[in-house]
Amino acid sequence: MKFKSIILLAAATSMLAACSSNQTPVNMAAASTSKKSAYETGIITEKALSSKARLPGQLKPFNEVNIFPKVNGFVKQLYVDRGAIVKKGQLLMTLEAPEMESQLQAANSRFLQAQENAIASKEKYQRLKEAAKEPGSVSPLDLDNASAKMKADEAMARSEQSNVASVRTIQDYLNIRAPFDGMIVQRNVSPGALVSPGKGTDQPMLILQDISKMRLEVFIPEDYVDKVDLQQPVTFVFNAMPGNEQIAKISRSANSLGSMRSEAIEIDVQNKNGQLKPGMYAEVRIPMLSGAKSLLVPNNAIVRSTEREYVVTVKQGKAVLVDIKEGLARNDSTEVFGNLKAGDQVINHPGDELKQGAVIN
Repeated sequence: MKFKSIILLAAATSMLAACSSNQTPVNMAAASTSKKSAYETGIITEKALSSKARLPGQLKPFNEVNIFPKVNGFVKQLYVDRGAIVKKGQLLMTLEAPEMESQLQAANSRFLQAQENAIASKEKYQRLKEAAKEPGSVSPLDLDNASAKMKADEAMARSEQSNVASVRTIQDYLNIRAPFDGMIVQRNVSPGALVSPGKGTDQPMLILQDISKMRLEVFIPEDYVDKVDLQQPVTFVFNAMPGNEQIAKISRSANSLGSMRSEAIEIDVQNKNGQLKPGMYAEVRIPMLSGAKSLLVPNNAIVRSTEREYVVTVKQGKAVLVDIKEGLARNDSTEVFGNLKAGDQVINHPGDELKQGAVIN
């Protein structure tokens, strides 16, 4: 009896070994869950925009100019430095150009010579005209020639006089004056430096800014241009002065889109106490038109790559990739612009591997 039990145990062991070598046990839990969808979905919702859009702004001087010389010369003397407050017409620096003094002396000499010739021609004409009163003493041709010579010499004298005035005007270019009230914010030359008229890309001698009134510049994205109420006042707070909220109206807008696909608007800000500085950043709240709505998708439904941004919608059981542009972001959703509508079903966490037309169970 004991011997038969041993034989039966050995047979059962060999059968189990054969099964384990030739067949894999079926995972019943995996089979039951494979029928469920592998993708989590969400719904596109449509909601009214916030009453105000929060956009960054930057302060710029109301007027700014790079000061270049109008003629070649050497810096003789500087009367201002960085931070100096100047008035319109104030002398900022003087240049020297020795050759310009020689040009003025030469122009004066030519003018004096032309003036003497004009006086002599006029006197000769007057004598001939007086003598012509005696019949036959002066021929009409001589009188006409004297009159023409007098007029030509007078014209030459006037021309040389204009030349002197022109040289004096050019000489006055050696005196550099402020074109408007403001502050010198940059000085790039020292006495003795050689300067010459430059281009916009060259380094200026001085930079002058008018900071008594500033421009707060805000760029409105293309997708919000038609939703912003430009007639209502805006509120803004400078990052350097938290809690100090100010209210003003939009002063002007570009009415065109720039290279960043946005429209620039400007808000004039008075700087009476001088606390505001060019370059300061602010958070600007711009009112939106009533009734404007936007489409919102879950944050995790957006796929971002170097080539595009898109969401994956489900239509008739298949994946459809829709390109979008992002707007304002919230805690759990993001405003989007694209060929979408409220109620569309989107896939959360779609991943790059999900392609156009893939079957969604």
